[in-house]
Amino acid sequence: MTDSRPVVTRFAPSPTGYLHIGGARTALFNWLYARGRDGKFLLRIEDTDRARSTPEATEAILQGLRWLGLDWDGEPVSQFAGRERHAEVARTMLEDGTAYKCFSTAEEIEAFRERAKAEGRSTLFLSPWRDADPASLPDAPYAIRLKAPRDGETVVHDAVQGDVTFGNAQLDDMVLLRSDGTPTYMLAVVVDDHDMGVTHVIRGDDHLTNAARQIQIYQAMGWEIPVFAHIPLIHGTDGKKLSKRHGAVGLHEYAAMGYPAAAMRNYLARLGWSHGDDELFDDAQARAWFDLDGIGKAPARLDFKKLEHVSGWHIARMSDAELLDEIAAFRAATGAEPLNDRQISWLRPALGALKAKAKTLPALLDQAHFALIGRPVQVEEKAAAALDIVSRRILNELTAAVQNASWERDELEAAAKRIGESHGLGLGKVAAPLRAALAGRSSTPSVFDMMLALGRDETLARLQDQAG
Repeated sequence: MTDSRPVVTRFAPSPTGYLHIGGARTALFNWLYARGRDGKFLLRIEDTDRARSTPEATEAILQGLRWLGLDWDGEPVSQFAGRERHAEVARTMLEDGTAYKCFSTAEEIEAFRERAKAEGRSTLFLSPWRDADPASLPDAPYAIRLKAPRDGETVVHDAVQGDVTFGNAQLDDMVLLRSDGTPTYMLAVVVDDHDMGVTHVIRGDDHLTNAARQIQIYQAMGWEIPVFAHIPLIHGTDGKKLSKRHGAVGLHEYAAMGYPAAAMRNYLARLGWSHGDDELFDDAQARAWFDLDGIGKAPARLDFKKLEHVSGWHIARMSDAELLDEIAAFRAATGAEPLNDRQISWLRPALGALKAKAKTLPALLDQAHFALIGRPVQVEEKAAAALDIVSRRILNELTAAVQNASWERDELEAAAKRIGESHGLGLGKVAAPLRAALAGRSSTPSVFDMMLALGRDETLARLQDQAG
């Protein structure tokens, strides 16, 4: 399936709540497809449901996309703002004879369906006004319905699902414009996609039936049909449709759990799409590799163990500046205070050692505890057991030994080893009181990494606080 037009994709969420992880993946697929082809990625807010659409939900969606690192071209388009244009298209179809006025009331339509159900017939509504004589039309409110073909088939040529055929007898004359003059979602989507120049509609496969009905509008208007690509939904580990019982479903929850945006982009890209056996990749590779024929037909399964693995890989490869930006975004997402200059000055030198092991940002910050606290260090009960009389004496000796030493790892390690040997102790036994003094914990990064990060003055001050 080829299309010679410059690529234009879109993400079109409804602002009725947070950005679902499935929606985030749809946005990512559209972004990757456009960015990998020097195309445009557009954003449309489908806010026609005025009762449920809120400015707060719109802002939450925008914030989610910004956090995920998905930039869009131009300003977000409001679907509601285009309602006059949508109505104009419906009236054009009416004039062209591809749509008609339907005067059937909601009560009449319901009564038709009840009778059809009782008689075992199809409940698909067949309007008696479809072929009515124009001279017989009453002066009353009416809806505008599509005059859909009754015979033959409508085929969705789908880049993921293949050709999917719908019998036209199973597709009704859908309402385009309600009797109150408001356009329906089905019409608005087609008009907006056409007017925005969308060439590829990449969305969840729950819209597959909609595609058949929307194609009929394109055909009625004589407009070029975009390439459709309907992607399978995300399931939980039990194979059922993703819901809150499986854990986090909102993108904001993943930000608050401390997964870096780069890791989420990598992980979400692999949820339903593959490039050979590649599991771990950066943005440049994803943009270069992503194509519609790599999307599978089977639902993808959310797997937190894989996500942690991907997250750890990305954290280990980040520059210190990138990692500090991610930490700042994580703390903002959880409502924590930003790190101050002193904390950053102690944290930055330790990042090289910390990021090699951390799977998530909270795990990294937990190991960075020593750099985030000030004096006096609060010593946890388990760590306090390492501060007996002999250990405090060792800390005192070590303080004196490194007072004037060059502040380098080899020299600090040699000094600790010498003092330990003078007491008949191995380096591990010396490290325990050092951990307690420097971090107040029994489980920490390497004591020498901590000393180098904290610097001479802060290290000596912490040792002296606990020395005997």
